Amino acid sequence: MNEELTKFHKEVLCNLNSIHGALLRMNRSIQSEGANGIIKWNRSYTRARRRGSKALNLEIAMICCGFNLHKFHLKKPAIKKAA
Repeated sequence: MNEELTKFHKEVLCNLNSIHGALLRMNRSIQSEGANGIIKWNRSYTRARRRGSKALNLEIAMICCGFNLHKFHLKKPAIKKAA
């Protein structure tokens, strides 16, 4: 096996198993669940409408872009006020 790759694997495992790594993983899972919950519950997105991996990836990308645009649109008045 590649020695450099093995070294990186060990470094990754040390980082993930550290306290800081556990906190980062917990924070990331909370944040992504929040976004998924908003998309599923508040936006009434229940299932994928397309079939095939390329079409599904496109659909998810469009939903994420729409989610981010909506967030930006809601923050626009605050940005104008601050400027």
